[in-house]
Amino acid sequence: MPDTDAQRATSTAPQPPVPATPWAEGEPLSKLSPLLRLLNEFHGWSIERRVLAGFGLVFAGILVISAISYRNMTILIRNGQLDTRSHELVRLLASTGEAMDEAEDGHRRFLVTGDASYLKPYETLRERGPEYLRYLRDLTDPESGQRVRLEQLEQFMQKQLRAEQAAIELRRETGFEAVRAIALAGAAKEELDSAHRLQAQMEQEEAKGLQRRVIESATSTRSSIVLLILGAMLLFVLLAAVYYLIRHDITERRRVAEELHHRGEQLQAANKELEAFSYSVSHDLRAPLRHIDGYASLLAKAAATTLDAKAKRYLQTISESATRMGQLIDDLLVFSRMGRQEMLHAPVNLDQLVKSVLHDLRPDLQDRHISWTIAPLPEVQGDAAMLRQVFANLLANAVKFTGTTAEPRIEVGSRQTDPTEVVLFVRDNGVGFDMQYADKLFGVFQRLHRADEFEGTGIGLANVRRIIHRHGGKTWAEGALGEGATFYFTLPTKRP
Repeated sequence: MPDTDAQRATSTAPQPPVPATPWAEGEPLSKLSPLLRLLNEFHGWSIERRVLAGFGLVFAGILVISAISYRNMTILIRNGQLDTRSHELVRLLASTGEAMDEAEDGHRRFLVTGDASYLKPYETLRERGPEYLRYLRDLTDPESGQRVRLEQLEQFMQKQLRAEQAAIELRRETGFEAVRAIALAGAAKEELDSAHRLQAQMEQEEAKGLQRRVIESATSTRSSIVLLILGAMLLFVLLAAVYYLIRHDITERRRVAEELHHRGEQLQAANKELEAFSYSVSHDLRAPLRHIDGYASLLAKAAATTLDAKAKRYLQTISESATRMGQLIDDLLVFSRMGRQEMLHAPVNLDQLVKSVLHDLRPDLQDRHISWTIAPLPEVQGDAAMLRQVFANLLANAVKFTGTTAEPRIEVGSRQTDPTEVVLFVRDNGVGFDMQYADKLFGVFQRLHRADEFEGTGIGLANVRRIIHRHGGKTWAEGALGEGATFYFTLPTKRP
């Protein structure tokens, strides 16, 4: 009782006041414990640094958990392989024991009856015994006790076979009376019994190994489950921390979003200026090119009698290059104009539009026998002039790239899987293209064929993509070398 009273008095005595946190009173950091010092430093970090630190800790934890889980999984896989080997070893031991028993039983029946058909199990053991032993040897560790027992089993099998061979020869030479006692007792009964004892020891050893590996696998599985639970908890803590930090940083994110919006407007203005610049440069290049082409032609006419064939070829190359450069500039002007041109949103009858394009393509269709398949096309919303340019480029490409096809076919069709848009396509059976270069088809000046194979500047499909993009659609292509190509694009059926 005195001790109890003393304890009660001590517990009810007034306690000294708890000092305030050191950082609240401005005490130096050197007096803080390492944990408190770390918390104080963490409090002063920026949100990015906190998130990176949290991710770093979680990443380190996941690495540790992954390493341990990998080790446990390796143990499970190894134990599974060892279990399979143990079961196979036990099965082969049983098969070997049965073969030895059947050989002994058949040899005793031969000794009694003299019928050679009873020696078939004996002959089988002689032929396949080494094979059984080789399989068993492959399933045992050279440094283990099982290998020693297996060597002893091989010796007992050889002794059995030798004893049975001697009894068989004696029966054949002297008859049944000479081997009566051997037939009743068995020529290799001791060796067979010793072999069975060895087999039992080997099976018992494998059973112990199986039990040991089962315990080890169960421990590894439990450890992996615990680690996965810890990993899930760690991820939950990280997500909670990130949510807390992001929740207190909404204002900063809004500021960044507004700044990005402002920069997007600046980028859009810069793109417009770049388009205007490209238009101006392309326009200014036309006059020098006309001069180059014109003066080259004049020089060829003026010096026609004095120039040799090589010089004339040079002048012709200059003229052709100037003409090609002029075509490139014209296409570039069209491409630039497509980015600056105001769009008109109105209903467009695609059937009439395609017929108009085919009418304009008549000069390219002379002496061409093309099989056309043009399905009824829906009415869409868009700029009729721009969409006419799209079909003009796609159909002209289809006509051009089927020029080397024996039976050219071109198909125009559509399908609708969304009530707000329609998918249109132009398909041909021309030279096609390799799908690994499909991303280059719609780039400016991107060509998959040489100029001497098929003429062109590589801007037509870039115009197609730009026009469809301005209509709110998308473009893609499918094809294969020598099997033709299909160009798809989507258009809205209602005004956006």
